[in-house]
Amino acid sequence: MREWLGQYKYRGNERYAPLLGLMLDRAYLTLKKEKQSALLSRKPSIIHRSWSADLLVPVPVSDSRLMERGFNQAERLADVLSRCRKIPQLPLLIRTHHTGKQSFKSRAERLADMKHAFAENPAVTAQFADWMKREVPLNRPVRIIIVDDIYTTGSTIRACAEIIQQIGSDYGYAVEVYSLTWARS
Repeated sequence: MREWLGQYKYRGNERYAPLLGLMLDRAYLTLKKEKQSALLSRKPSIIHRSWSADLLVPVPVSDSRLMERGFNQAERLADVLSRCRKIPQLPLLIRTHHTGKQSFKSRAERLADMKHAFAENPAVTAQFADWMKREVPLNRPVRIIIVDDIYTTGSTIRACAEIIQQIGSDYGYAVEVYSLTWARS
């Protein structure tokens, strides 16, 4: 897995995206099954409804990282999952500043780095609000999955989730945030 991630993320071998994305799709099916089981155990009367995500949000990379790699690895993984499961993807977040490679940092350094590393993407906020009104029933929360390539300390996911929760709240929607990553270190 380390070699594949290195080839994909650090050496720019984008041919790994479909394979890694399909592996992420398997993880999504596991999440979906777990959530459906939890729903049925609480409310057996909702058997006709199936749990599924409403939206995928890839973790954004900084402009300098995008120029260095030529692509956002999380966005490519989300593309595969979006196509497989017909779940829309929206770049709801932007990276506010370059944080350097997290793989060389301690847990405390990662947590500090991620504190203000993300913000709402103003280019898609109105689109997101319109989408919520059209697509999500008012009787349940919006289910959003943050997609990334690797989970280490959870600091990136937590920072992204806080912004997504705030955006939902700003528009009067409850939001359930989940995460899917290809690997965990």
